[in-house]
Amino acid sequence: MATAKKTTKSSKAENKEFAVILTGGKQYKVAVGDVLKIEKLEGDFTLGDKIVFDKVLLVDNGIDTTIGTPYITGAKVESLFQKAGKRKTVTVVKYKQKSRYLKKNGHRQPYIEVKISAIK
Repeated sequence: MATAKKTTKSSKAENKEFAVILTGGKQYKVAVGDVLKIEKLEGDFTLGDKIVFDKVLLVDNGIDTTIGTPYITGAKVESLFQKAGKRKTVTVVKYKQKSRYLKKNGHRQPYIEVKISAIK
């Protein structure tokens, strides 16, 4: 006779708080400990600098969900700067047949990598 396994959620899954932030024209779902590559921000940063995102759209702590209209007042997400770089090359080609027209361009989008340290 087979016994049914009792599934239990781990404390990490129950305690998983997350938020949705807006930066660089994009929305990101973040949780504490996540590492993100986001669009490059203005300014010079060094390793370990603190970056605060104040455009928080949603916060869920596992019990309540708070949705902003459009942003949640007083909410912020803190992160630590890790590195800056450029993504892989994207090739842009313009071509017209039968007219000997060909233009080829490359583009590398800059980004910064941050690690989420706190959701407040």
